[in-house]
Formats: sequence, C-alpha cells, structure tokens
Amino acid sequence: MEQVAEAAPQTTRRRFYLTFIYGLWGVISAALAAPALIYLFLPPRVRRESDWVEAGDITRLQPKTPVEVVFRKNRVDGWKVSSEKQTAWVVKLSDQQVVAFGPQCTHLGCAYHWEERSSDFLCPCHSSVFSVDGKVVSGPAPRPLDRYDTKIENGKLLLGALREPGSQKS
Repeated sequence: MEQVAEAAPQTTRRRFYLTFIYGLWGVISAALAAPALIYLFLPPRVRRESDWVEAGDITRLQPKTPVEVVFRKNRVDGWKVSSEKQTAWVVKLSDQQVVAFGPQCTHLGCAYHWEERSSDFLCPCHSSVFSVDGKVVSGPAPRPLDRYDTKIENGKLLLGALREPGSQKS
C-alpha cells in the first residue's frame, strides 16, 4: 500500500488577508468593549468630599447683626466635580453659637436682604418679613428661613447641609 502524504494546506493570499482583517476586527471590538464593560460592571470610585465647608472667621462678627457670607462648595455630579459660589446669612448669637440661613425666601425662592432700619430680613418680591432668628413676621412665606447645619472649629465657621426648620440634626 502506498501511503499518500497529506499536503499541508497552503496559505493563500486571500486566506492571509481574511485572517488579518478578522483579527483586526477582533482587536477593535475588544478595544471598544473594554471601557463599556468597565463602565457597566465596576462602580465609580467614591469621592468623599467633606460635608462641611469653611465660611469664614466668626471673631469679626458682631452679635445679633446678620452678615452675608460668600463661600465655595464642591458639587459632585457623576464623574464631574465643580466648585460653586454660594451665600448664607450668618448671625452670631454668642461666642460659640452661630446660625446661618439659606439665601432664598421660603415663599417663592427670591433673594432677601437685611433691613438695618427695621432690624428684619425683607423679601422684595412679595414683602415677606423675617425676624433676626429666621421666623416669619409677616407676608406670604409659609415657614421660617431654611438653616445650614453649623459648627465652629478654631474660630472658623463651618457650614453643612441646608435644611428646613424642624428637620435640623440633633
């Protein structure tokens, strides 16, 4: 019997190009799929931003005299971190007690201001009036001014979350 040697398949030009093209498609597909799979199956890194923001030095504040302070707060929106300028009305009650109010009226969100003559906060939009402690004196405002959580460290005022009255942390 005669043994017939099987011939090794010859690599033709066409087979080479098809193999190359399919391999290139595989590499491109893997390169595009890897970020998508990472995004879908791995959670983003948790950025732990401080909940407290330094708003200024309280030693310069006069008791029972509101001052509007400007501070910067970082806001995390998905993968983007942006720094926003915000304001608060700060009233020093004693050396270790400070209250900070949100800058919007509780009626429709207009910006209010401090009236020296009447010693009240006045909202120019609909004439709501608030006392120095944030309570409604008159007008259509349905509730007292919103307050920031506050704490004092080394003479510096730190502001936390803005909350409605009655939902303050203990």
